Amino acid sequence: MKHYTYYPKGVCSKQIDYDIDDDGTIHDLKFVGGCNGNLKAIGRLLEGSDARKAADILRGNDCGSRGTSCADQLSRSIDEAFAG
Repeated sequence: MKHYTYYPKGVCSKQIDYDIDDDGTIHDLKFVGGCNGNLKAIGRLLEGSDARKAADILRGNDCGSRGTSCADQLSRSIDEAFAG
């Protein structure tokens, strides 16, 4: 299992922490800052999910015409995790 910390840009949350296991599954997803209840819900919904599939679902989600969202920033983080 590998731990990831990502510092999102252009959104209310300041940090995203999560683990991806050897099977590519998300665990222990937590956002720091942002819409607390909604972001906790995303963490619960994605627990045990395939990380690549989650990124595909969340990619491009927009919040308030910012061109991104906390969910979109998570997808970017996951993309970087698998690219690097």
